[in-house]
Amino acid sequence: MIKSENSNPKRQTFKRIVRVLVVDDSALVCQILKDRLSQEPGLEVVGTAPDPYAARDKIVELRPDVMTLDVEMPRMNGVDFLKRLMPQYPIPVIMVSSLTRKGTSIAIEALEAGAVDFVTKPSAESFHGLENMLMELCTKIKIASTANVSHWKKKLFQLPSEQRIMPAKEFKKADERVIAIGASTGGIEAITEIVTKFPPLTPGVVIVQHMPPVFTTMFADRLN
Repeated sequence: MIKSENSNPKRQTFKRIVRVLVVDDSALVCQILKDRLSQEPGLEVVGTAPDPYAARDKIVELRPDVMTLDVEMPRMNGVDFLKRLMPQYPIPVIMVSSLTRKGTSIAIEALEAGAVDFVTKPSAESFHGLENMLMELCTKIKIASTANVSHWKKKLFQLPSEQRIMPAKEFKKADERVIAIGASTGGIEAITEIVTKFPPLTPGVVIVQHMPPVFTTMFADRLN
């Protein structure tokens, strides 16, 4: 009798094995992430690194498909690392951030610098928060593995004053129109690229960006 593919209860729905590099200055966090990600079907943790300098060497050596990256680290933070890494070796990156104001601000900058998504670290006493965060991270790693980040190759980071501004004539009768923008993964980069080039006579704009409230507030502050 011929059995259908769906009859096997152990069949993995995510067929390709995603090779993951975990970067965090906390040995405990590295171990927690490694243990949980290694249990997830379709994921394989190929290495860990305590800082961007070690991560750089591990990337060259191990060729991971996705990297999880801590935001606040000694020697070099996640943003500075991404700005150096992405133009030379683009790789899908998931930021792992604590919800502090400083950490949130750096996480937003990291998304602008090439990270495809982020998860927030739970408080130390929240076991269920940790479980939820790990489940979210597993899902986002699998999604990130399909992202095409090749456009970051040799990309130069420009200041807003250096960017081309769209001519105002493209928005005639601005008072009669409203622009609606919706974005999810990768939206930080796209929205920043668009908004920083709006001319003075741009119509009213409404933006829907899928991210936690603390991050949306910080993102709005940066756009302002």
